[in-house]
Amino acid sequence: MKKYIFFTIATLAIFSTITTSCSDDFVDRPVEYSIDSENYFNSKSDYDNALIGAYDLLQSTFINVLMGEIASDNTLCGGNSPTDVPGYQQIDDMIHTPVNANIKQLWDWMFAGVQRCNYIMEFQDKTAFEGKEQIIAETRFLRAYYHFELVKWFGGIPMKGDKRFSPGDETTIPRSTAKEVYESIEADLIYASANLNPIAAQKGRTTKGAALALLGKVYLYETSLAELSEGEKIELYTKSAAALQQVINGGKYTLVTDYNTIFEMDGENGPESVFEVQYTDVEGGDYGHLQFIEGNVAVGFNGPNSYVGPFFTSGNNFNLPTQKIVDAFEVGDKRKDVAILDMAAWIAANPGTSYTKQNEDTGYFNRKYIPRIRSANAALDLKLTNPNNYRAIRYADVLLLAAESYSKLGNNANAQKYLNEVRDRAFGDTNHRITATGPSLYDFILAERRVEFVGEGFRFFDLVRTGKAAQEIDGFTAGKNELFPIPIEEIQFANGNWTQNPGY
Repeated sequence: MKKYIFFTIATLAIFSTITTSCSDDFVDRPVEYSIDSENYFNSKSDYDNALIGAYDLLQSTFINVLMGEIASDNTLCGGNSPTDVPGYQQIDDMIHTPVNANIKQLWDWMFAGVQRCNYIMEFQDKTAFEGKEQIIAETRFLRAYYHFELVKWFGGIPMKGDKRFSPGDETTIPRSTAKEVYESIEADLIYASANLNPIAAQKGRTTKGAALALLGKVYLYETSLAELSEGEKIELYTKSAAALQQVINGGKYTLVTDYNTIFEMDGENGPESVFEVQYTDVEGGDYGHLQFIEGNVAVGFNGPNSYVGPFFTSGNNFNLPTQKIVDAFEVGDKRKDVAILDMAAWIAANPGTSYTKQNEDTGYFNRKYIPRIRSANAALDLKLTNPNNYRAIRYADVLLLAAESYSKLGNNANAQKYLNEVRDRAFGDTNHRITATGPSLYDFILAERRVEFVGEGFRFFDLVRTGKAAQEIDGFTAGKNELFPIPIEEIQFANGNWTQNPGY
């Protein structure tokens, strides 16, 4: 399988050709095209193939999820030693700098996604055909998704509208403000939600519901910008609630009864999945070329070292849950045993099971995303080809985001309603409902987000946008660590055009 090399704005070493194997998974449809060919986009199939290339970069978001957990107070970095993947170790300790290979990977890969989307947008009017609105809508959703990841991690970023970046742009195009980036994301998602089909034509494609859900989330995240007035924040909470309410009223998504089934293979693309990143294990790769791998790399990283026993297989000992997150679950919460693999309890229940304790061992593992035994030779693979899809937007997220927005608007009834839908599923009864109002209700909603989404990469950004990061994350410096540094290479190539984020 040959795939694109990732891209940076500075070097523009981007995407010559793709050839992928054919299987039932959307990410594996055959694609061949040259991104530098100006005589492309002469047929619907050209646009379809380019769109598949834009989807393909979603696979690299495994690093966003992994680092989003490690940066938070949910997990320790772990690894096989204190020097295993230094970039992750630095982020865990909040000592990362602009010289960090993993932060640079995230920057590169997310901008590669933007670049692929902008390639389509640059030539969106070249050829007319039936159904092009759907393709453009999917493209704009994906661009919004990549831009949202970038603004969460880095704040304001350079943007070029519907044009691809070219050599020299890094010295002339300024960093847009975070507010401008959010407004661009929202414009893309408004268009996408108006033009996408409610039902995906193919597994893995985005839908109207996904666009509305992401739009509601983006509005809510934007409220954290310091320059906004209270009136502007209220307007954003109102827009967030309205977008999320459309998803709820649509009736397409439901909470599955058994929380555990969400994260097993049979639960992929289920009724709770609003948007899911598709992975496959049809071909592997190596640690030096993670951008080439079709599998979910984070899964292998999360696994217990040298594991021997039932159901799971081994991995690289990263992203280890802390006692603090284990203790955050209330008694009777059924999500705890799904989210956290307690190795001592698991070994006691399964005699003969063992693993090798490594760096920062806590005795706990991120059960949602650690390797499962899939075949007789599964333990012999590179631990990089796990097919576990990432549940990027779940219906539970829609409900809790809506609860949060309604809480901020003073609508306690709706906030309680959507919070308690999630809690009813978590406990299997109606005896654990929250009746608090006002600020106390808001705090309950944030606490619920933590235990509902542990291991899914949300915690760091929830803490940052609610102003609670400094009090919860060891080593976090307020006024600095809310954002990550622009990679040093990008600052150097920009030759004074881009300023570094504060504190770096």
